[in-house]
Amino acid sequence: MANTETALKEIMTSIEGVLGVALVDYGSGMALGTLGGSKDLDLTVAAAGNTDVVRAKMRTMEMLNLKESIEDILISLGTQYHMIRLLAGRSGGGLFLYVVLDKGRANLAMARHQLKRVEADLEV
Repeated sequence: MANTETALKEIMTSIEGVLGVALVDYGSGMALGTLGGSKDLDLTVAAAGNTDVVRAKMRTMEMLNLKESIEDILISLGTQYHMIRLLAGRSGGGLFLYVVLDKGRANLAMARHQLKRVEADLEV
């Protein structure tokens, strides 16, 4: 079982092109841990903003009476991918991993695979 710090380090080192990662509580919008980022990529601000994205999608699914669960949400920008991976494991309810990838270096399929693997080992 990996703790938050170990999981964030694993994401930063095992996924090609990661610019930053955060573990976020979407009940409060608080980042429980961050790694990476820059002056132009404030992961704490991104955590709060992406909480609104998750909540909006959950409300929409409820209104549509969809009985599915969200695996991940992908936002494609000109030079970056922003991935939101909702945690579904034993202790992951109410949490998501937020990962920013360099579009020119990242492989989305591999990034999704690695996030799923890290999620399975994460103990919060």
